[in-house]
Amino acid sequence: MKDDSARSCNCGSDCTCESTDATRLRDEMSDVIKRSRAALCYECGKCSGICPVARFDASFSPRSLLVRAVRGESEKLIHDQSVWSCLTCKLCDTRCPVAIDYGMLTKAVRAVVRREGGEGTCTHGGAIQSLTRIMKTKTLKQDRLGWIDGSLKTKKRGETVFFAGCTPYFDVLFEETGTTTLAGTKGAVKLLNAAGITPGVLPNERCCGHDMLWGGDVEGFKALATQNLKMLEEAGARRVVFSCPEGFALFKSEYPAHFGELPFEVVHITELLAEAVLEGELSFEEGPEVTVTFQDPCRLGRHMGIYDAPRALIEAMPGVTLAEMRRSRERAICCGVGGWTNCTSFTKQLQSDRLREAGATGASVLVTACPKCEIHFNCTLNDSTLKDEVKLEVTDLMALAASRLG
Repeated sequence: MKDDSARSCNCGSDCTCESTDATRLRDEMSDVIKRSRAALCYECGKCSGICPVARFDASFSPRSLLVRAVRGESEKLIHDQSVWSCLTCKLCDTRCPVAIDYGMLTKAVRAVVRREGGEGTCTHGGAIQSLTRIMKTKTLKQDRLGWIDGSLKTKKRGETVFFAGCTPYFDVLFEETGTTTLAGTKGAVKLLNAAGITPGVLPNERCCGHDMLWGGDVEGFKALATQNLKMLEEAGARRVVFSCPEGFALFKSEYPAHFGELPFEVVHITELLAEAVLEGELSFEEGPEVTVTFQDPCRLGRHMGIYDAPRALIEAMPGVTLAEMRRSRERAICCGVGGWTNCTSFTKQLQSDRLREAGATGASVLVTACPKCEIHFNCTLNDSTLKDEVKLEVTDLMALAASRLG
């Protein structure tokens, strides 16, 4: 583990000059503290008061992380696993009186910690982290289009490209939870077809790099992003459509931040489809009466500000009634695990609490627009105690909407 304190240099054995590494680290942290506005902290504690993790894990505090970063206590942060406990859900941002960007701060601190040898505890044996690392291989050839059946119209290139994300792999990894995230992916293409769009789908698309970037592996993220951008350019993309909020948020904000202005438009499918409904290009048929509640994904909601489009789609489906949870839209609670790290008893408590809140609406279906939300909630619903208490089906918004096309 590197030591960021003052070290000897080539000036001589008695020299106490700061090392180049230490100076760089200090300058880097000073820059992120400035950009995130961390130095303006009042220490009012509102961030910790609203943090969903801190509610169940008394050892975690967003304010504590911020204060240590501002004080330059990098060595303590490197050895502190709580750096990885933050869900980066941005709920604390909604309460901060001086508009501190906790997400930016956490992401930057994790990059430093990882470079110095620290790492969060990977869930599922690190299988997904291994998968994304494999995807960095330039010569990798994937067989990832088996989900495209005869009912879907796609092509290998075109001005509109649908970015499928990692769902072709999720169902294999999480089969025991009963989750079928590919139903949402297939539903998305079916809905695009119904709106008159035949999207291109990349046969060798890579992970967007979301978990690598938020896990501190900036170089790994750049490797994946570079390959995706090259493939999209070769496909002739002028518009890239996402159903996964994480891929959408990453392409919308992080890709331009690292690679400059993109040569294509980045669109979330709910906005595209809501507009198609409004213009009469997409409609739904009458179906069975059902009451649903909607889980606002953190990346789609607080990160990107999209709340109305998913609800517009739900309200456009005859027979579907939306019952809002007590905490919804910008107050919605995260599904509980960020970047496949640190899934603990505390996060299980968080997920259970959220599922009870969903059940209290009287809905029989919990609809989300994020495959990870679907996986995490299904996993917790399989718990023997909660299964008897909460009777809910969890499904993806695209799967629900596609089932209502008739």
